[in-house]
Amino acid sequence: MLTNSQTPTLAESSKFLPAPDAQVRVSQFMKQLQDEITQALEALDGVGKFMEDSWERPEGGGGRSRVLRDGAIFEQAGVNFSEVWGSHLPPSILAQRPEATGHGFYATGTSLVLHPRNPYVPTVHLNYRYFEAGPVWWFGGGADLTPYYPFAEDAAHFHQTLKQACDQHHPEYYPVFKRWCDEYFYLKHRDETRGVGGLFLDYQDGQGSIYRGPNPNGEAAIYSNQVGALPPRTWEELFALVQECGKAFVPAYEPIVKRRHGIEYGDRQRNFQLYRRGRYVEFNLVYDRGTIFGLQTNGRTESILMSLPPLVRWEYGYQPEPNSPEAELYETFLKPQDWINWTINQQ
Repeated sequence: MLTNSQTPTLAESSKFLPAPDAQVRVSQFMKQLQDEITQALEALDGVGKFMEDSWERPEGGGGRSRVLRDGAIFEQAGVNFSEVWGSHLPPSILAQRPEATGHGFYATGTSLVLHPRNPYVPTVHLNYRYFEAGPVWWFGGGADLTPYYPFAEDAAHFHQTLKQACDQHHPEYYPVFKRWCDEYFYLKHRDETRGVGGLFLDYQDGQGSIYRGPNPNGEAAIYSNQVGALPPRTWEELFALVQECGKAFVPAYEPIVKRRHGIEYGDRQRNFQLYRRGRYVEFNLVYDRGTIFGLQTNGRTESILMSLPPLVRWEYGYQPEPNSPEAELYETFLKPQDWINWTINQQ
């Protein structure tokens, strides 16, 4: 609960509402982010080019899907922009924000999933989004890294870059969003995280506590409760946070690709990569809220499912060899770690 000193006065309250041109500005940023990332990825790959597929949603809105296939580095890379509106939000959103019931909605965002060919280069995901539904609005999103072979310095770099982006806006954002990411990208039926995490945030409307997720007993909630409710943050402040985090993606990921894509690999590494890609499929089809939202709002199925890898395999009862790199992935990298303070002695 906000204290009286934190509650905006009537005269101040208007600055906590979205600007009149909020939808236009966020939409422009999301398209710009898509442009900047696809340009950077084409330059990084050196061979592959993104093909664009524009689409329209009968109920309102549409988007631009861009997919690169069979590049020198990326086996498949999808970077999507969407902007949709309608008369009511789907059940997956209303379950978390019942106060939006009965209102029309507007939603826009950019998302990507990159599946490199070399098993030593990690898969990566990003999604930033914005919702309005009557008087209710919020920002959400994040980015996370899914390595197949463990390199602690890669995880540390990814986290450090995202932390720097968050720290420019509030020193407690990263500690909460990092824990929230570990909580969200978790396969309950496998009892393992999807990868080494990154950032995850949702329902950020500038009010109350940083953590707004469903698990009141998790590490993110516990830490957020220790921080307490922040003073009200404006729409402009949260938009600035999302912009900073979105622009941090390329410097967080590109150096990792450059370090790893030239490493030689064989059938063992490739087969393990394809096996671990199966976990990605399982998460996206069972738990991922973006996938569920897209399907429940009659989005474009090809664009929604572009996050799935082009090749994947499952193996019954797989167990990694003891003391192998594959075993290290399971024992250390698929469990939440403090990557910011990681030291070489921990490896």
